Amino acid sequence: AKMSFFITSAGSGDGANLGGLEGADAICQSLAEAAGSSGQTWKAYLSAEGVNARDRIGSGPWVNAKGVEIARDVASLHSDSNGLNTDTALTETGEIVKGRGDDPNQHDVLTGSNADGTLAAGQTCADWTSNGDGQAMVGHHDRLGPDTLATATSWNAAHPSRGCSQEALIGTG
Repeated sequence: AKMSFFITSAGSGDGANLGGLEGADAICQSLAEAAGSSGQTWKAYLSAEGVNARDRIGSGPWVNAKGVEIARDVASLHSDSNGLNTDTALTETGEIVKGRGDDPNQHDVLTGSNADGTLAAGQTCADWTSNGDGQAMVGHHDRLGPDTLATATSWNAAHPSRGCSQEALIGTG
């Protein structure tokens, strides 16, 4: 099956300043094309003011770089039965992303979304244009986290970041 879902292997290098949704989409497009994807339009799974991530990404199904189906449709992607975990939430080149227990832990993924894929208001680092003040909602791609965190197993809405700078995002995970 053709890849239709990946965790980016690289960000902007400027914290959560991704150049807005358009810049984030361009990062995804560039990474996917460099990995051999052609003829597809890639959209970042990000919410922003007036925009829900779930509405930006199509209707599915979502398949990783190894051909494994992550979810059949929007409802299953946002349910506990989706197929996201350490072994399936891969980069565009099919690499495993370091998760909880690895050094360094890189399991936090920027989403700006609630668990249902809608906007987490005030948690988008100024709609992906800030590398300073603010915070972003992140998920755990490996669906692992501390037992003390009720949302620890959410792939798209685990907790807010420590800030929007590159250092804050690295420090968050």
